[in-house]
Amino acid sequence: MKIILPVAGKGTRLRPHTYSKAKSLVTVAGKTVLEHIMNNLLTLNGDNEFIFITDENGSQIKEFINKKYPNLKVKYVVQKERKGPAHAIWLAKDLVGEEDILIVFNDTMFITDLTKISELSKNLDGLIFSKEVEDPRRFGVNIVKDGIIVDMVEKPDELVSNLAQVGLYYIKNGKKLMDAIEWTIKNNITTKGEYYLPSAFKYMIENGAKFGAPTIDYWLDCGTKEALLETNKFLLKRLDNSKEINFNNCVIIPPVYINVEAKIESSIIGPYVSIGKDAKITNSIIKNSIINNNAELENVKLTNSIIGENALIKGDFQTIDIGDNSVVLI
Repeated sequence: MKIILPVAGKGTRLRPHTYSKAKSLVTVAGKTVLEHIMNNLLTLNGDNEFIFITDENGSQIKEFINKKYPNLKVKYVVQKERKGPAHAIWLAKDLVGEEDILIVFNDTMFITDLTKISELSKNLDGLIFSKEVEDPRRFGVNIVKDGIIVDMVEKPDELVSNLAQVGLYYIKNGKKLMDAIEWTIKNNITTKGEYYLPSAFKYMIENGAKFGAPTIDYWLDCGTKEALLETNKFLLKRLDNSKEINFNNCVIIPPVYINVEAKIESSIIGPYVSIGKDAKITNSIIKNSIINNNAELENVKLTNSIIGENALIKGDFQTIDIGDNSVVLI
């Protein structure tokens, strides 16, 4: 199988954390978003090859993959022009033949059993994984009849389906998808000036292809600060926090992730806090936050915060006298 991962994109909604790194290398619950995705993909058996579609930050992705997964079969393609997600996939056309392909976008993380792909795709040409959502107007949705997708609508104004496409696609014949994308490009079928996969899928359906729309267990957004913190909270709840974590004169309120090489003294940590390698925290109170590698915090109280690598924050605790019936907002 060829596994295509488009990891280009500026990640503007996550700035300032994506000014200096690729958005898929942002950290949540002790791992990068890409590492969470890769660990799920590595549950797949077979002689799989990974194709990364990168931008100018491609060297960061390559360095990360070489370090974390040195034994993978990997190729890289650079997307120099931003023409949409379908265009990004189409750039890998020379690396894909008639074998099956799995496409995984990294704006969100997914939790589902990928080993069931063969079973779920029996008698089908592919799978467009879905998740039921309350408000489908923000997504592309699948319209399903008798277990088969009969149509797709991008960001519908009226309720036609609540099965949102989650950015996870399995196609049995990769060349047929590449040909369909090429058809949309030649015919300039765009949405707001960019090429999207639903146009190619609709073309394939019109020409007889049959796709299923299995639902995934969890769909975790990592596209904004607020969403990243919610995903951090969700993932920490799933961690095994049965082992006691001890630091000098500290109170640790689970669930938390604390790298074994972090240094914490005289602080209250948690709940829902992730702390990276070589981070140093002293005389502080931290909850619902992500503290990245090598960050240093002293005398601070933080909540709902993301602190980047090598950042330094030093505060100063206050001493005040408060009389009866006083109200102080700090």
